[in-house]
Amino acid sequence: MSETDPQQIPVARPKHDIVLRDHIYDGIQEYDQRLPNWWLWTLYAAMIFSFAYWAYYHRTEIAGTQETRFQKEMAAVMLAAASGGADLTDDQLWTMSKDPTVIAAGKQTYVTTCASCHGPDLKGGIGVNLTDAEWIHGGKPTEIISTVKNGVLAKGMPTWGPVLGQTRIAEVAAFVLSHHSPPQ
Repeated sequence: MSETDPQQIPVARPKHDIVLRDHIYDGIQEYDQRLPNWWLWTLYAAMIFSFAYWAYYHRTEIAGTQETRFQKEMAAVMLAAASGGADLTDDQLWTMSKDPTVIAAGKQTYVTTCASCHGPDLKGGIGVNLTDAEWIHGGKPTEIISTVKNGVLAKGMPTWGPVLGQTRIAEVAAFVLSHHSPPQ
């Protein structure tokens, strides 16, 4: 062979040349390439983030315990529901009827607006008894809200919806429900 034979001259491989591994398995030959930097940085960032997340939420008290975070979220949901952002469900109203702050606010509204007809002890007077198991216009929590909101003009109960608003009506309903037990 001559000195100018192209097979004997070592050629520098280009930077982006494809390199294959020597072995073949099931007719498949693997690439032997370096991973791109963007992929490696994404991997490292994900690993650092996952460690920081684990430490922050599961190993330290910085974010609070899982129980306290849950209680804060539930309070926010109940506040949003009571503020008129969404229609309340029966379950939400039963839950509100166990919250002392909601019951206190509902009692205050009840005393100033409802007690003159239904009595300060909810036993009735001009209006019906609210502590017994008999409900003329429905005893489900959503039906109680509807009755307070729309009133019963035939019986002399005014429409309280525009006067009290969604929040105070929900609080009054929760106060009334606090004197009852949820259905099983």
